[in-house]
Amino acid sequence: MGGPLTGIRIVEIAGLGPTPFAAMTLADMGAEVIRIARPGARHLLGLDYDILNRGRGFVTLDLKSDPGRAAARRLIAGADGLIEGMRPGVMERLGLGPDDFPDTPRLVYGRMTGWGQAGPLASSAGHDINYIALTGALHAIGGAEGPVPPLNLLGDFGGGGMYLAFGMVCALLEAARSGRGQVVDAAITDGTAHLMAMIGSMAAAGQWQDRRAANLLDGAAPYYTTYRCACGGFVAVGALEPQFYAELLRLTGLEDTELPDRADRGNWPALHALFAEVFATRPRDDWAAEMEGTDACVAPVLTLAEAPSHPHNLARSTHAEIDGIVQPMPAPRLSRTPGEVAAASQAEPLDLEDLLGRWGA
Repeated sequence: MGGPLTGIRIVEIAGLGPTPFAAMTLADMGAEVIRIARPGARHLLGLDYDILNRGRGFVTLDLKSDPGRAAARRLIAGADGLIEGMRPGVMERLGLGPDDFPDTPRLVYGRMTGWGQAGPLASSAGHDINYIALTGALHAIGGAEGPVPPLNLLGDFGGGGMYLAFGMVCALLEAARSGRGQVVDAAITDGTAHLMAMIGSMAAAGQWQDRRAANLLDGAAPYYTTYRCACGGFVAVGALEPQFYAELLRLTGLEDTELPDRADRGNWPALHALFAEVFATRPRDDWAAEMEGTDACVAPVLTLAEAPSHPHNLARSTHAEIDGIVQPMPAPRLSRTPGEVAAASQAEPLDLEDLLGRWGA
């Protein structure tokens, strides 16, 4: 049995970052996704290495030409959904906008942008760092000296691509009931703001200061932060609850030490210094061997190269090597119709006429 989206056909207009991530996520779960790529386009990473392009084939079409647009229309007409990441108005100018498919009323039209389809900034250029800056999320991440970009995980992939994939599935489910498609306007600013719901709740309750390195979850708390070890590596400590904190004290040997009250934020710097001194006495992997699997909530901070070999990740097959590339496996896990990587990134385009015939387009 295939994945939960087996039988769903999606056309993807080639793009960068969040759009191919959403397409990969849908393909991982069984959807047949075909990417429309520009002829002669240079690929950012090279098709042999880009994990985001796995699980689906592509065709090359010049959407600025009449034959290219005609072929695209035929392909889209045979699909259940389309995803694109162009600036607002571009697909309409190509004659491939949502209103250009009146004979495909079930079509779900997914649009991925940074700022959204409307608003004062809708047509402006931007990247992950700009979008998350506007939501307040970037301001909250980093040290007292300044914000630190959280790679492009928060905006492009968390607030962007994953929300596009979720929106597509929601709209496809509704279309199966109503027979009518709709537009999914997935903006990275909207998605990132949505991800900040809990932090916003804490702020509303007076439990979050609007400055960095001063709060429970931003590294200020001595029991929710990272510490350098003797080897130069780090451990991540997340002993939030009192019982977990007690276990942390026991395993670090601080159980019988007269410590300042952790509930008083004025004591946090002194407690941080004590823990830093203790963790600096032993290598990271020594601490991991002693604390992993306990309720102290301590984990080694692994590098990208180390993570796939950790026993827990190995036991869950979190990663796999496909065509020489180590990559994450589909998530989340479904018990009866799990996702799978159907194919590695494909370097050669599909035969367009064969594809159109198979799709009945």
